[in-house]
Amino acid sequence: MAALTITPADALIDVPRHIVASGLVPGETVTLRSHTLRGPGVAWRAEAVFEADAQGTVDLSRDAPRSGSYAGVSPMGLVWSQVPDGGQAPRALFASTPAAPLATEVTLERGAPGGAPLSGRFVQHLVGPGVVRRELRGGVRDEGLSGTLFLPPGPGPHPAVLVLNGSGGGINEPRAALYASHGYAALALGYFQSPGRPDHISDTHLEYFETALAWLHRTVRPRGGFVALSGQSRGGELVLLLGTLFPEQVSAVIGYVPGAVVHSAQNACNPANGPDSRNGPAWIFRGQPLPHLWENNRTATWAPWDEGPEPRRHANALLTALQDEEAVERARIRVERIRGPVLLLTAEDDGSWPSSRYGRMVVERLKAHAHPHPVTQYDYAGAGHSILFPYLPTTQTVYAHPVSGRLSTGGGAPAPNAWADEHSWRQVLSFLKQAAIEESVLQP
Repeated sequence: MAALTITPADALIDVPRHIVASGLVPGETVTLRSHTLRGPGVAWRAEAVFEADAQGTVDLSRDAPRSGSYAGVSPMGLVWSQVPDGGQAPRALFASTPAAPLATEVTLERGAPGGAPLSGRFVQHLVGPGVVRRELRGGVRDEGLSGTLFLPPGPGPHPAVLVLNGSGGGINEPRAALYASHGYAALALGYFQSPGRPDHISDTHLEYFETALAWLHRTVRPRGGFVALSGQSRGGELVLLLGTLFPEQVSAVIGYVPGAVVHSAQNACNPANGPDSRNGPAWIFRGQPLPHLWENNRTATWAPWDEGPEPRRHANALLTALQDEEAVERARIRVERIRGPVLLLTAEDDGSWPSSRYGRMVVERLKAHAHPHPVTQYDYAGAGHSILFPYLPTTQTVYAHPVSGRLSTGGGAPAPNAWADEHSWRQVLSFLKQAAIEESVLQP
């Protein structure tokens, strides 16, 4: 009897599923289709055509499709190759409640005469069993902090991770929930476009993060005092910067497509600051704006971004700014002040900014200063700016920026992006585990 099995049927989102059709006619052609509701009820779909082997089996961990949404052997190709109905959708890959589970329906259409269609289902969770969620709404009780704290099951103490989003703002609940599901007390901190916070990145006071770090140490009391920073894009720039400003409170740094220099407010700026607002400061510390790349830069121009064809590559404008070596040096993040290991996850085809080059700049500076802790850069060939975690669709490389609204591309192609998502997450978990062990060993 023909059957479609998916194992495990219910697990964390980062667990690959084994999808197998058995009991087919040898050599039979079958079409497998996936369907997931994401974001505000948008259907995402993929399909692939396979030929059953001599035993009447199709195994997605072994077999490449003859045609369809993806090519080559990929156990989760029916997920990462999904596209939204209509071809384009907001970059809402999760449910309307960010940490809610995602259910994917898989159907198999048979080519053999009289072969009845088969169906299966699997659920991807961001929140593991026993994980506790607590909201911080920016009020006095929460010391002005805006975010969501996820605590792993059990009394702890647990090592901790502070999670920061990029230029889209908001609160990165999905990543924090997944960290907590792997045993880390994770605070997804909003610093703009979140409750009680400004709508733009302009003039963000870094003392806010100093408060957050102190709150995390005091409230969570992490095991061995271990607090890692994990940030994406502008958040990747920010975690490197915070590691230099508050080294006593930071045990390790994870930079997803990070910057190596301090940038201006750019496209997440406050337009009320005037026509030059994108060249204004993003970060204020102890009452003074930090020197940034666009400040007194002799070569910088926004023309490749403003006048370039859509979808625009923001990285092209930043490459003009990097030609002024003096401006680069003034804006460099002094990463040598970080007192822990550093992991950098960068993309060779990053359309948002040159994260590959930025990663090398950080590695070179740390090497030049004989940084005593491990420093690793994984630079993903063919991948773009949106390195997340497995297993999610990677097809939407063109998007309207959530603050500026401009049509942009993060770069990359679906298959390399999917590999970057999968490989990087394994490296992050390994890095955190080793860093937390070393921190606990060093504690008196």
